[in-house]
Amino acid sequence: MMTALIIATTVLAAGLLLWPRLARARLWRATLTPLASIIGSGFLVLGPILNHAYGAWAPLVMAGLCALAWAFGAAIRFNIRRRAAGPRSAPEAWLEDAASWALSFAYFISVAYYLNLFGAFGTDLTPWNDAVHARILTSAVLLVILGIGWTRGFAALERLEQVTVGLKLAIIAGLLVGLAWFFADRAGQGALTLTPPTETGWPALALAFGLIVTVQGFETSRYLGDSYTAGERIVSMKIAQGVSAVIYMAYVLLIAYVFAPDAVGLSETAIIGLMALVAPILPLMLTAAALAAQFSAAIADTGGAGGLVQELTRGRVPERLSYAVLVAFGVLLTWGADVFEIISYASRAFATYYALQSAIAATGALKEGKHLTALGFSALAVLGTVIALFGTPVE
Repeated sequence: MMTALIIATTVLAAGLLLWPRLARARLWRATLTPLASIIGSGFLVLGPILNHAYGAWAPLVMAGLCALAWAFGAAIRFNIRRRAAGPRSAPEAWLEDAASWALSFAYFISVAYYLNLFGAFGTDLTPWNDAVHARILTSAVLLVILGIGWTRGFAALERLEQVTVGLKLAIIAGLLVGLAWFFADRAGQGALTLTPPTETGWPALALAFGLIVTVQGFETSRYLGDSYTAGERIVSMKIAQGVSAVIYMAYVLLIAYVFAPDAVGLSETAIIGLMALVAPILPLMLTAAALAAQFSAAIADTGGAGGLVQELTRGRVPERLSYAVLVAFGVLLTWGADVFEIISYASRAFATYYALQSAIAATGALKEGKHLTALGFSALAVLGTVIALFGTPVE
């Protein structure tokens, strides 16, 4: 019964997402890019990490991550509005260049993050389920991406990203329905769990800092100016962050009280083991979604990094050279760090970008005479810097 319900929900969600009236709606298309970026790799790893580290407090930590993402999003939305209003001051322009460099570097790390998850999920249900084979698969896909980018570019793969977004969101809908059924069944048996956290104090806070990348992605609205107005990008970012927060909170609430932290070993693919306890169909569905989503996300960020570097160097560094450097960097990270370390590195890189965006917003607010707003954005810039310096990986 549960399996049939999960499949039916997934099919219905896919049908809704492919409904021409929705698919062609301008605001929905503007929302889809940041929403797909936020509900990405983080969804695959965040639940088991929070459950293992924070136990019954996991939903509170998830709420904190969503609130922090909203605050950084507010800084970026402020900057979108000011940029659209006309020329900005020299300090804002200088900080914008610095932020773009920080974002391009964050993309370098995030591609390694996505493809290391691709390697882990790609080997998880096979006889070659070990770190070495996962890294070999990751390295091979990095080389494939380099070959595509070097010879043909990524424009031909844009449609793939649209399809994988719909697939991923439809499977997540099915997963949430399955989890809700499982939660209700456990609650009916009086078998819900309230597990104390294994991390407390500063280590717990530093670990949360290292998870910022799992709610990252809303900043993509900032770079859709060629297709959408400032107002459309601001509204679409708010919708994407609101919808993703509801999905994440439901997901973590449903996991935190039905699985003991040691239900399966903590790994980058722990969600597969947990979902196998819910319904036999979910591991296969999640694996399919993970492979498609990680590949398309890696393509998007590789193209984004190459375009940013070419723009920032005024064409002196062509996109193809950036792809080669990114892939070499990705291979080094793949063989020199585990996925949890890469997540932490990516979080710190994105926190640097958010700190700079917050500093830009603070500077702009001062120009407009909004001193309290400037103070708030300045506090965010400081917090982003603290996260960049002290975020730690899962042990």
